[in-house]
Amino acid sequence: MGVIIGVIYHFIGGAAAGSFYMPYMKVKKWAWESMWIIGGFFSWLIIPTLAAWLTVPGFAGIIHSTDWSTLSWTYFMGILWGIGGLTYGLGVRYLGMSLGNSVILGLTAVFGALLPAVYYDFSYHPGKVTFTELLHNNWGHYILIGVAICLIGIAISGRAGMMKDKDLSKKKSEDKSGGKAIQYNIATGLIVAVISGILSACFNYGIEAGSSMAQMAVHRGVNPLFQNNVIFVVLLWGGLTTNFIWCVILNIRNKSYGDYGDKKAPLTSNYLLSAAAGTTWFLQFFFYGMGESKLGNGASSWILHMAFIILVANIWGLVLKEWKMVKMKTVVTISAGILAILISILFVGYGNGLKP
Repeated sequence: MGVIIGVIYHFIGGAAAGSFYMPYMKVKKWAWESMWIIGGFFSWLIIPTLAAWLTVPGFAGIIHSTDWSTLSWTYFMGILWGIGGLTYGLGVRYLGMSLGNSVILGLTAVFGALLPAVYYDFSYHPGKVTFTELLHNNWGHYILIGVAICLIGIAISGRAGMMKDKDLSKKKSEDKSGGKAIQYNIATGLIVAVISGILSACFNYGIEAGSSMAQMAVHRGVNPLFQNNVIFVVLLWGGLTTNFIWCVILNIRNKSYGDYGDKKAPLTSNYLLSAAAGTTWFLQFFFYGMGESKLGNGASSWILHMAFIILVANIWGLVLKEWKMVKMKTVVTISAGILAILISILFVGYGNGLKP
């Protein structure tokens, strides 16, 4: 039952991650960097702190009692994760939406799911699953098969995206978000995508780096379901640092710093929508932390999180009729990608159920 509940928590988190951008789409007369950083203050600072205050009594004391090495590594992983998120956009510019998303999310899924397990083969941590254990146990085989099937699903979804672009024949020469031409460059794009994929996986490494804070919270009587919320406070400081610096640079470069008080824009609506987007974004990791407490922060938790994000994002695409004008072959292809991701979730969940 704990495994099923953990999968449900991961699904809710994935649904939040796959849906958070929708409020941003209704923000008017603001530059991207303006709405992004307002939402960011909620997703990386305000809501994580509020969640920790509500669920981890004395969280500030736990952070204060944590050794500097743990705090610095957790914060540093947050910075790297933030850079990964920023280079994501650059990767999409060079590879296009479909291929860029598939490569980056695929790499993030693999690196985030498996590298911690490989690391624990060289640095022993009690209770952590090693890659050797995954290879030499029946339950580990199911998890690894699930990871592989998820990657196949991501690749199929990416293929469907490219087929959709071809069907619609509406490739834009201008990037709507920034007004700059999309510069298709496979070699450069793949390099950037690899960097983004690896660095985006650093969120999972940050949770590992700050695990002692979660353990301290549990020892102090905190419900294990919410133990990771104290880690998120420090980890997301790093993400806020990276994104804040970049958005300020864009505000200055694009002269968009006046957006925040521009009376020609619907300010109240823009602030509320950005806050809603930021809050929804954080909920992905709030529920990820709850799912992780049930399944463990190994390959299974991360791959489930990534799989549900991709699944929900594709379902939204179908609901919003983004695939309405394409050929039936393309619809079948994206459906096959979604099905593969669903199957991968079943394998990972079953493997967790077998794990002692």
